[in-house]
Amino acid sequence: MLAAAAEVRTGRTVTLAAPVETRSGPDNPDPCRHEMTAWAEQDPGPGLHFARDRFAMNVHGDADSHLDALCHVIYDASLHGGVPGATVTEGGAEELTVEAVRDGIAGRGVLLDIPGLRGVPWLEPGDHVTAAELAAAEEAQGVRVREGDILLVRVGHRRRRDELGPWAASEARAGLHPDAAEFVAERRVAVLGSDGNSDVAPSLAEGVAYPVHVLAVHALGVHLLDYLQFEDLVPVCEREGRWSFLCVIAPLRLPRATGSPVNPIAIL
Repeated sequence: MLAAAAEVRTGRTVTLAAPVETRSGPDNPDPCRHEMTAWAEQDPGPGLHFARDRFAMNVHGDADSHLDALCHVIYDASLHGGVPGATVTEGGAEELTVEAVRDGIAGRGVLLDIPGLRGVPWLEPGDHVTAAELAAAEEAQGVRVREGDILLVRVGHRRRRDELGPWAASEARAGLHPDAAEFVAERRVAVLGSDGNSDVAPSLAEGVAYPVHVLAVHALGVHLLDYLQFEDLVPVCEREGRWSFLCVIAPLRLPRATGSPVNPIAIL
């Protein structure tokens, strides 16, 4: 944490979250529902009035920025650390919930820009990033991922979506090759995030649809950040000539929840 705080030089803050989607689309058939419960025209008279609203959302969709709790991935009837999968019930999770990070996550964020390395605007759906390519991006950008870092991997998913429109990302998306989990483990990364959901679709692992989720969350106990956006951050990093920064993530305190919407902030 102290090393991460030393990354702050200009005080510039940049959001890493995408706006919450309220429109249905091919990658978001169950969008967030935003309902106004009180507004000005209801009671336009004098005196004090309040505008009020409520939100209901599918936390683990393919459009909105969110954090996966360690209870999110059930593999061979267990959670991370051998916790029984049966601890996740109709009433919610009993162990490894998002409450585990109720005090927030703050650390040194490192952004590895894979489209920038390849000289393309984005990776096409189905393309993948290997551990060797993560190391190559480090060298090209003059940065090194260290123990306890928040590793953020850009594949260009959000830029492609913004420019070409949404598609069925559950069926085809760019992401990490399963061997990238070796990079995450060797560097002892604390949190892994992407502007996709880290996993390639179609899967590169026979019989396992989300191998990076299984390896990161279930095997390593690493929280995942899915469907972030880095298009605001990349030009700032390019101008300042550095790809590391203080990163602060504050999940909501949602009892028994398997994840939370988040708005990670990079502080440079």
